[in-house]
Amino acid sequence: MTDCCPRCAHESVRTLHSSPVPGVWDVLQCGRCLYTWRTSEPARRTRRDAYPEAFRLSSDDMANAAEVPTVPPLRSSGPGQKTGLTDG
Repeated sequence: MTDCCPRCAHESVRTLHSSPVPGVWDVLQCGRCLYTWRTSEPARRTRRDAYPEAFRLSSDDMANAAEVPTVPPLRSSGPGQKTGLTDG
């Protein structure tokens, strides 16, 4: 298991899922920035020292991040209107 998040260096990393074949891969997620990765991905996605500097986050970046807007509710559809959420 990794010792910190590749993106923000936070030390709280949890295992979300493990491969059906034990020991092949795990899906990990950072407790602070929510970055998620599979342990079988290349080092540039799984290790802080190899993660691209342009995409790294510091604690200041996290504290000063703009608020992400909420997703608006789905529009209701009337009879005969398709929402795009069905097979038809």
